[in-house]
Amino acid sequence: MEKIMAKPVIRILLVDDHFVVRTGLRAILEDEPDLSVVAEAEDGRQAVELFRVHRPDVTLMDLRMPGLDGVEATRHIREEFPQARVIMLTTYDGDQDINRAVRAGASGYVLKDLTGSELVRAVKAVHEGKTYMPEAVASRLAESLSRPELTPRELEVLKMVVKGLSNKEIADALEMSEHTAKTHLKSILAKFGVRDRTEAATAALQRGFVR
Repeated sequence: MEKIMAKPVIRILLVDDHFVVRTGLRAILEDEPDLSVVAEAEDGRQAVELFRVHRPDVTLMDLRMPGLDGVEATRHIREEFPQARVIMLTTYDGDQDINRAVRAGASGYVLKDLTGSELVRAVKAVHEGKTYMPEAVASRLAESLSRPELTPRELEVLKMVVKGLSNKEIADALEMSEHTAKTHLKSILAKFGVRDRTEAATAALQRGFVR
């Protein structure tokens, strides 16, 4: 009788600052015979340390955590272990969040409202060396890549616009002339394709430029 080879078990590191979320994810993943959660981390620093110890096949990484966030933790892991496979798991679908995750080296980006079966598919796809991203997320990423990027100075101005500061207040805070502050704001409006500072602030929050 021909011997049937068992599937290799995919070893997973779970990273999320909420115990209840980790418990739910573990239950979904370990319901699959070929998936096993080998460790859990509650923040980015612990994730890096546990990755060194366990060398998991796939890491499920929460995007926003206190201290070292998921993007920075992913960057640290990928710099030390270039073959590491990380899936960013988040409630945020702003294109800047997606961009940051992809640039840090994430192989996947999924939202926390996904189904259990989709989570399992994502883990298995990334383990096989594929990139996994739902269509809506991939569409946002493609759209953002087609837009001109903000300069670091424009990003500083934008953050102050979101706080409700006037051009004069922005100029004083950033030690520039009011004319320069207006010029930066005009450039931001053009790049965002919006008409005024209120729309710019809304777009900044929706797209993840400002938290």
